[in-house]
Amino acid sequence: MTAKKYTKADILDAIYNKTDIEYNDIKRIMDFFIEEVKSALVDRKTIELRGFGTFEVRVRKGRQKARNPRTGEIVSVEAHGIAAFRPGRDLKQAVWALEEKTPAKTTGKE
Repeated sequence: MTAKKYTKADILDAIYNKTDIEYNDIKRIMDFFIEEVKSALVDRKTIELRGFGTFEVRVRKGRQKARNPRTGEIVSVEAHGIAAFRPGRDLKQAVWALEEKTPAKTTGKE
């Protein structure tokens, strides 16, 4: 089962409820932050957020024989960039034990 999505609007609401900053100001700052991240990635810069993780651009090699998953047709794919995220140590440790925090499954034999 997948977790509920946590959207940009949810983040904005959470920050608004925890601070005395106007909602529109929070939204503008978040939009500026996202644009800075995008711009840095387009410029092939690595973005390091200590305690959270690192965003970087990686290049995927092209292939002559790739398959379109919808049609099954064989197509060629050129080398292309992808945005990648590597979690930092603190984030890794925080989510590592998530499975332990979920309720145990019952077998129905109790």
